[in-house]
Amino acid sequence: MPIPQWLTRDPLPRALAAAASASYATHSIRLHRSFQSSGYDLGIFEQIVKSYADGRWPTADLLGPGAPALADHFHPILVVLAPFYLLSPHPETLLVAQSCLFAVSVVPVTRLALRVHGKPVGSVIGIGYAMSWGLWSAVDFDFHEICFAVPLIAFAVERLATQQWKAAAAYALPLLLVKEELALTVMGIGLYLIWRKQRPVGLALTIFSVTSFILVIVVIMPALSTDASYHQIRSLTAPIATPIVAGWDTKLVTVLALLAPTAFVALRSPTVALAIPTLGWRFASGTPTHWGIYAHYSAVLMPIVFVAFVDGLRRLQETRRSIPCAAVVTCLVVTSLTTVMLAIRAPGKPRWTTDQQAAARHALTLVPDGVTVAASNRLAPQLTSRCRVMLYRSEQSTRSQWIVLDRQADTPPTTGYVVIAELPHLAIFTMSASGHTPTGSVWWTKPQVALRKPGTATTPLTGSSPLPGRTRSQARSTTATARETK
Repeated sequence: MPIPQWLTRDPLPRALAAAASASYATHSIRLHRSFQSSGYDLGIFEQIVKSYADGRWPTADLLGPGAPALADHFHPILVVLAPFYLLSPHPETLLVAQSCLFAVSVVPVTRLALRVHGKPVGSVIGIGYAMSWGLWSAVDFDFHEICFAVPLIAFAVERLATQQWKAAAAYALPLLLVKEELALTVMGIGLYLIWRKQRPVGLALTIFSVTSFILVIVVIMPALSTDASYHQIRSLTAPIATPIVAGWDTKLVTVLALLAPTAFVALRSPTVALAIPTLGWRFASGTPTHWGIYAHYSAVLMPIVFVAFVDGLRRLQETRRSIPCAAVVTCLVVTSLTTVMLAIRAPGKPRWTTDQQAAARHALTLVPDGVTVAASNRLAPQLTSRCRVMLYRSEQSTRSQWIVLDRQADTPPTTGYVVIAELPHLAIFTMSASGHTPTGSVWWTKPQVALRKPGTATTPLTGSSPLPGRTRSQARSTTATARETK
């Protein structure tokens, strides 16, 4: 009986992918369970996937009550996650799925590196890719639909490197269902194929991607929007109001950070040109968060840069007859250092101690399933699996049965709610039948939960002591009012 071909292949790419998947999932779940995730964007995407799982048109109440999700970004591919969410309806399901998809992209990049440069060098490149800052920045920041794009791009550029033109086009096409701007990347792959004299498939891919892009942003998304417009138009028209040279230092750092792990050898490969569409729309955007190295925006560039690195080393080897060790060592050192820096950098939100986290988890159990909640950004994804959650704003307070508040970011409501739980860092309110909030409630100095039933006195769960004379109105004066933004 013949041995299956997949059993005879080098197991290293799959082993690296498995290790990467476990690392990504562990890190992202740890962040979520320590209250470092946010409604923007983990909560939003859970609401979208939950809509699909319930057989409904995708909506995200965190974007606005009943807001159509496909009017914000075009990502119908998320329906693929619905069966998994039905099996495990928790935000961790999305984080694990993202980790697995990112890890899958390790396979084609490592496989190509092993094929072209052998095991020692190929292993270093594979490890460097798995540790690359673009992937870890995405893992560090909630869940995003681009997790589907990363493996698709990785397989597409691998097929381009091995001159499997039609297979490359086949892997590129589903990018049109991941996010609207990825049509520009598909167009770039089509133009690359034309340049490589693969005119029929390249021309077809280019025309189809451009047509799809125009159809989505001009017809489909405005039709789904409540105001008949494409909400992301600011990014496309930004150069009119914001010169592309704005933030040039941040943009330069991004380009240098992309190329540094390859010791700039990636510039020797024409494959690196496939990064231009993504960098183009990001640098033309009027949103400064699009320009830099943080968040998830650079994850889709990592497969392109590392495949270009593999190809650039091959071209360099053809002229020098040896692989420059400096480039390979640079790859490992730079990726290791950037990963460590990402791990130790200050979090986007103040860290809560273990006691604070435990008290917050206990307090959140007071919120019943199925109710409407207005929640602060960092608390929203703790409730989206079992409640209808909107982002806490003053105008939403009157619509929501419950309010779950991060006191370090938001100020509490002044009327219409009764305090149910009080912590130094968190507060929970429910609607008052009388329409008036009791005054003189005590805020506690230790991270313990204080409970109140409507119309009764506040009593602590454990033996913490109240701060004498410190009322909730006095405590508000020291509460941070800055709200985390998307």
